Amino acid sequence: MSSATVLCQSSNCPHGNPPSRLECPTCNKLGIRGSFFCGQECFKADWKTHKIIHDLARSPATAANPSQDGTFHPFPSFDYTGTLRPVYPLSPKREVPEHIPRPDYATHEDGVPTSEMKRSGQPPRLLNSEEIEKMKFACKLGREVLDIAAAIVRPGVTTDEIDAVVHQATIDRNAYPSPLNYRNFPKSVCTSVNETICHGIPDRRKLQQGDIINLDISLYYDGFHADVNATYPVGEIDEDSKKLIRTTRQCLDEAIKICKPGALFRDIGKVIEPIARANGCAVVRTYTGHGINDLFHTAPNVPHYAKNKAVGTMKPGMCFTIEPMINLGSNWDTYHWPDNWTATTVDGKRSAQFEETLLITETGVEVLTAGSTDL
Repeated sequence: MSSATVLCQSSNCPHGNPPSRLECPTCNKLGIRGSFFCGQECFKADWKTHKIIHDLARSPATAANPSQDGTFHPFPSFDYTGTLRPVYPLSPKREVPEHIPRPDYATHEDGVPTSEMKRSGQPPRLLNSEEIEKMKFACKLGREVLDIAAAIVRPGVTTDEIDAVVHQATIDRNAYPSPLNYRNFPKSVCTSVNETICHGIPDRRKLQQGDIINLDISLYYDGFHADVNATYPVGEIDEDSKKLIRTTRQCLDEAIKICKPGALFRDIGKVIEPIARANGCAVVRTYTGHGINDLFHTAPNVPHYAKNKAVGTMKPGMCFTIEPMINLGSNWDTYHWPDNWTATTVDGKRSAQFEETLLITETGVEVLTAGSTDL
């Protein structure tokens, strides 16, 4: 259809609806043809009525009216900040063999981590040599599972399929997937795609060429938790995404370098934020690193932004994570989906994250979850 032969679509065109060439860009993307206007005046004046066409074209499958493959959009009226959408139904909760020890929240009806709550407010634990060896082994297993999961990241794979691989690899090691039922989280791994900052729930959405995805692996073995994550490209990605991933990894690596006995937890953010800003990125403030040992989340609290008020100094025997979440652009704030978990950027721009579990030693720091290319 030639644009020159299409009359202005405004119902109140002051120019008599002449042949027009200004096409609605959203209609073009949605495959709707013939949406032309004679100028911005008519386009803007007709917007409230015209955008209904967009909503109808985007009308997703719902639980009451699923698509042919049985999938549906669980929150059709939610105002998303970016283009990512959940694809339900979620797969059934995956089973953990009875012989595998599990943390207290695993069997709690509401997933409440009772032990964490009882020790809230206490100073960070200093692990003895036997406990340190257990932490090291759990973290070794965590890295193995992350590498296995990363190996299947490619276009066409669903995040639920990644969850299945993570779950199986974890229980194959006689470990419990720490996220499962933690405060009622329904899956064994967090999969955070594109604008998702953290806590993405694995579902039936297929990864697409150009996506980025963070895989956050946590497991519980012999009474201790491991926690490690990384962000990966899905096929070829754009330059902004490459820069974001490089910047986020650099933020973590440089922060690790200052860790040693006597170092201040509040100084970690002092290292990270200038790197992020210099690369046109922002540091998320809502979520932080944390202590980890026989508890999944405990003291100390480890903010990643500058001028924070974190208390305490690093001491030998402390285990904690550093896990900066870095957003493209200048906005660090978060926006949550109705699933009560998925945290996204407020402007729809992409976010990346890397995490390691660290042990403070007598002379410095050991990265317990280090991969072959990490510190």
